[in-house]
This record gives sequence, C-alpha cells and structure tokens, in this order.
Amino acid sequence: MTTKCFLDGRIVDQQSAGVALSDRGFTLADGVFETLRVRAGSVVDVQAHLERLAEAMECLAFPRLGDGCDLARHLEETREANGMAEGVLRLTITRGRGVRGLAPAPDAVPTVCITAAQPPSRPDDFTAVIAMRTRRNEFSPLSRIKSLSYLDNVLALQEAGERGADDAVLLNTCGNVACFTTANLMARFGKDMITPPVGDGALPGTVRRRLLERLPIIELSLPPADLERADEIISTNSLGIRRLSALDGGIRAPERKLFDAALEVYRGLA
Repeated sequence: MTTKCFLDGRIVDQQSAGVALSDRGFTLADGVFETLRVRAGSVVDVQAHLERLAEAMECLAFPRLGDGCDLARHLEETREANGMAEGVLRLTITRGRGVRGLAPAPDAVPTVCITAAQPPSRPDDFTAVIAMRTRRNEFSPLSRIKSLSYLDNVLALQEAGERGADDAVLLNTCGNVACFTTANLMARFGKDMITPPVGDGALPGTVRRRLLERLPIIELSLPPADLERADEIISTNSLGIRRLSALDGGIRAPERKLFDAALEVYRGLA
C-alpha cells in the first residue's frame, strides 16, 4: 500500500509528492520540523509539539500560516489516511520558495508537509561515545529549535559509527554536555537526577519538558567527566526512553531507577 502524506493542504501519495527545487528548505535548510509518536491510534502530546514549532517559526521570522492551516487536524488526517495505529509522523515546515541568495522573498508562502513512517525497532539499551569531531553551539538560537540544519548531529553520529557506538554525546563550545544526537540526556547520581540546561545547548525536548514537570529533575551543567561517575544515564525523545549501557567503551552498571521512572511518565503521555 502506498504511504500517504500531507502536502500544502492535500493528502497525496508520498511516493509521487515533491517540492519545488527553489524551496528554501531544499536550498538552505530554511525550515523547522517536529517528530511525533503515534500510539494506540492517537498522536502523542500534540500541543507540546505545536507550541515548540510555533516558537521555532517565530525565531526564524517565518510568514504566518494561512487561516485554513490547522496543524493538529492535518496531523490527524495524515494518521487516518495511513490507517496508522502505531508509528511516527514528521511535520516539516519550510519558508517556501525563494529566489537566489540568502534574503527571503517578501511574498514567500511556507511549505507544509507531514509524512508517515513505521515506528523504529530498537533495543532499550544503547552505546555512545563523546563526539570529538564537532560541538554544539549553545550561543546559536538554532540550538533551541528543531531546524532542518542537523549536520553537526549527522557528523557526530557518523563519528559514533566509526568508533563502534550507536550514538554520540555532543559537548558545547565550553566543553559541557549538551545532548545526544537526536535526544536529550539525563543522568542520575544517587538520588539526584540532572539534565543539562537549555543554555548549555540542550534542545527543549517535549518529553524532557514532561519529565521536568513530573519528576524531581534539576537542570545543571554537566562536565563530561561527571558522566563517568553517574549511576545511570538515559536518552529521551518523542520516540522513547533508552538506557546508556556503555560510554567510550566503558561498560556501565545496569541501573534502572531513572529509566523506569522516565518510562512510566512517557507511557502516560497522551
């Protein structure tokens, strides 16, 4: 069966859908996106995702979407068109078509696209290295939004693969921990649960937001050396909670207190 997607107001076959070669998302990565989990026939925590998306569009001074553009409704339309009970939706918005150069066209109309995919199959445990090839720029506004410009994350993930790991920890320009390539990082030290602050380059993740609301997690800068003494380290994003089993080749004890607490919150999201 052909997968359906939403593109600029219509549900179409994803295989035949396309955007203009002059679209600034294609030419300049001038766009933002959200990845949303579909579970038991419902799109999870839609409001948190749309609030973050609105902040990202404001950050980049995007034109307003048309009055007929109801993103929550379009997400549900895409889910229904694919008969999806379990899966992933990706909502992408670009500034739209542009002219040559960096300056946006004054009459640009944003491109809105929602694609559907099966949920990833991945184990709860994963390994990581501390990325040496690149760092996350905590001074850039882009560190606080999900922009299409993800090449630092791509470089870090490539480095992880070359070093025999599943993922990488990104440090910021000051040398403190920021995040994993596609997830927030949280660590437990005895009874203390800590996650890097947004000011250190951590993306304000939607699951991170819910965990901060419901668990006694504090935001605190983490030097990479602190990760070695952590009792437990987990990754969190809209696709789930995972437990770090090895860092830079060092095997970690199979602690699960933070993992289990975070997983309970995640499973309760609606």
